[in-house]
Formats: sequence, C-alpha cells, structure tokens
Amino acid sequence: MPYLVCLYVWIDIRSPGCEVNLTQICHYLLTYSKYLLNCSRDAIPPTKNWTEVNIPPPPYGRSVGSVVTQLKEEFINGTEKLIAKAKLIRVQEYAVDVSLDPDTANAHLILSDNGKQVCCGDVEQNLPDNPERFNPAVNVLGKQSCSSGRFYYEVQVKGKTSWDLGIAKESVSRKGGNITLSPENGFWTMDLSDGDEYIAIDELVAHLSLKSNPERVGVFVDYEEGLISFYDVEAADHLYTFTGCSFTEKLYPFFSPCTNDKGRNSAPLIICPEIWRKCPDMISVPVLCRTKCRV
Repeated sequence: MPYLVCLYVWIDIRSPGCEVNLTQICHYLLTYSKYLLNCSRDAIPPTKNWTEVNIPPPPYGRSVGSVVTQLKEEFINGTEKLIAKAKLIRVQEYAVDVSLDPDTANAHLILSDNGKQVCCGDVEQNLPDNPERFNPAVNVLGKQSCSSGRFYYEVQVKGKTSWDLGIAKESVSRKGGNITLSPENGFWTMDLSDGDEYIAIDELVAHLSLKSNPERVGVFVDYEEGLISFYDVEAADHLYTFTGCSFTEKLYPFFSPCTNDKGRNSAPLIICPEIWRKCPDMISVPVLCRTKCRV
C-alpha cells in the first residue's frame, strides 16, 4: 500500500514512543489491507462449479462483495485522515509563541494583558496615532517577525461571525480605509464574513467551501519556499495555500477580529499559547517552539 509507505517515511516525530507506536499501526493496517484485498477472492472456492446453485442473499440484504467494498473505502478514508493529521503535526513543529503588538493595534481594539486575545469595542480609545498603528482598519500585528525559515501559529476563532487571519509584510499601509487584504498589498489572509462565507484573496478571490466551520485555525509560513498555508486544526484539514510568493522583508502574524456587529461578533480572537498535538497513540504532547523567528 503506497499510502502506508509514504506515511511512515514522511512523518518525523521526535517524541519518545511515537515512532514505535506508528510502526505498530502501519504494520496492522498493512496486514489488514492484505486481508481485504484477498477477501473477495477467497470468499468462494475457485475449484467448484456454482452455476447451478442458488444461494439466497443474507437476511440483511448485503453481499460479501458490498461489505468488502465498504470496508476498503473506510480503510482508504481512514488512511487519508491519518496522513492529513501527520502533515499537520509536521508543520506544528515550527510553532511560535506569538503575542499581539499594542503599538500596531487600532484604537477600537481591546487587547488582553497577556497579549493573547483581541476583540473590537464600541468606543475608540485615546491612543497615540503612531506610524505603526492601523487606522481606521481594525487590525493588529504580532510582535514576532520572520525573515527566514518556517513558522506556525494557531488562533481560536470559535463564536465569531467575521475575522481575518494570516500574514502581513512589514511595509504594509496602515493608514487610510479601503485597503484590500491581498498579496499585491502585502497581505496573505483567510477571511470569514457573515458567519459562513470563507475567502482567500490571491490573484483572484477564492471562495472556499469548507466541510465545517473551523474553531481553531493554524497558519504556516515557509519563507524560502514562498508559501503560506491555513489549516482547520480540530479537523486536521488543509484549507488554503498561497504559493509562489516572493518574500523580501520581514513578515508578521496578522489579526483582525472585525467590528463587533452590535454584539453578534463580540467573541475575541485568541492566540493559542501552547499548541497541543496528538501522536498516533492518542497521547497529547506540547509542541516546542523551534524557529528562526525573532521578537
């Protein structure tokens, strides 16, 4: 089974015991797949003539072949999900402990004391309109920057009807309205509006059809490869990837909780301070931050 070979070779898990457990799982799946592939051939002995024998269908109305087909499909789907989870675990290895930069926050934004949460208030705060601060757009950047290597962060978006997340280059325009969040303007983002409309603005506007509404979104950057990817962490689903990007300056995590919409969008964006992953043995372990990103 090529899926299993690729899975075993691709995963690089350094936590004690994970590789052993994964080997055991792969061995079990490979053995099980061989059984499934041979099951239909072995179900009826080939040396007998059954043409004149009428065998009534089983009382539950399903043939052996249909059961085998279903089991094969479930096996393939399960393997694909395992591969998707393994890919997410791989990018989580580059997790960065991100915090919000109050000097860049729009005056309507309310930041938590630990710099991990942001929501939009109704009242504009009396803050200096320094060059780094977004105005009037309700945006804020992370303190951490990256000019090489890879990095990853996660944000809880549960309970929100609108948000923008992603990456911005250092030189983006921070003053004036009607700034489109596009790569042309130095933004690589995924956006939610009206509770269920997901888009990513690349060369064209990409309308995303998601299996479910993500409650926790992961953002991954590979500076040298020129790509930015988004993930539904809970479902381990890949959502979108910007490719062919050319980065020549510092990149920063980008956040916008959007306006609170009379309380309907009042939930905060929450940066996940510790990213937890699950090894194949289902034991949760924290991911250590290993990256070239700078504060």
